[in-house]
Amino acid sequence: MVNCVGQMLEKIVDGLESGKELAKDELAALLLSDDLAGTDYLKKRARYVADCIYGKDIYIRGLIEFTSYCRNNCFYCGIRCGNQNAQRYRLSKEQIMTCCEYGYTLGFRTFVLQGGEDAYYTEEKICSIVYGIKSRFQDCAVTLSIGEKSRENYQAYYHAGADRYLLRHETANQEHYERLHPKELRLENRKKCLYDLKEIGYQVGAGFMVGSPFQTLDTIYEDLQFIRELEPHMVGIGPFIPHKDTPFAGTRAGTLEMTLRLLSIIRLMNPRVLLPATTALGTIHPMGRELGIEAGANVVMPNLSPVDVRKKYQLYDNKLCTGDEAAESLHNLKKRMADIGYRIVIDRGDFRRE
Repeated sequence: MVNCVGQMLEKIVDGLESGKELAKDELAALLLSDDLAGTDYLKKRARYVADCIYGKDIYIRGLIEFTSYCRNNCFYCGIRCGNQNAQRYRLSKEQIMTCCEYGYTLGFRTFVLQGGEDAYYTEEKICSIVYGIKSRFQDCAVTLSIGEKSRENYQAYYHAGADRYLLRHETANQEHYERLHPKELRLENRKKCLYDLKEIGYQVGAGFMVGSPFQTLDTIYEDLQFIRELEPHMVGIGPFIPHKDTPFAGTRAGTLEMTLRLLSIIRLMNPRVLLPATTALGTIHPMGRELGIEAGANVVMPNLSPVDVRKKYQLYDNKLCTGDEAAESLHNLKKRMADIGYRIVIDRGDFRRE
């Protein structure tokens, strides 16, 4: 008997791969179908497209979580300023440089400086850190992930040597955004920051949580439409995981399967995009990163932060920061990638233009 549902899904996937814009009912079919053959086809096509551009190479980023202070009170985040139980720390420039020194010997050629929106790190401090890294490691890229800043700040960081900037938009729907964030944070400004970054010349990353509270098929569709419009160089998505000290404690987490399907859809929509298999994906499933790679991802981000602070940067409950998630376990990660037919490479891992 011909599987009509599977045929329909394959037709949607083929259209997406050929550049056809995804309709909302087609997105619903891809995300909600229980037809395993059709959804497997989606993931295999996404992986094929990634292989055609990036081959079997998997890029690694050395993640340095340098401050757990944040001025914002986002309702989903464990380091929100309103969380009195959060453990706060800041790394000095010297500590950050030590992380980079260690990472460089391991084979990392991109360093990701991630932290809350911490006013202690002035424009001058960030520029000094970026310039120090770029001067010492001239064959490396520096990615910043430090939130909403002024265009002037972004320009200064870029002049200091920053190559990339990650700023997840979290949701492209205004009402949804307001239900996830305090009133002083505005989606309009978030989007403006992303366009400013792109105009300045950064390789830009956007993204959203899968399964966040109040998320619907409609809001996911708006996220994909925004990504299509922005054309970012990187897209970071991962399952929403609640934190016990936030207003969303006890809410349902995002699922592995929905995240994998969206990774594949994003790969087919943006064939050249740099697409991480995130820490959150590895947190909800022991093979999460491998499954993410097989669904079209091509980036992993082991943790290079000092061991004594890793557990303090708890964006969500049970966040991985040791084991194979840690940079010092890179050998194990290489083996895990090799077991599914992929190789971790020593490379900056830049976005590949046509």
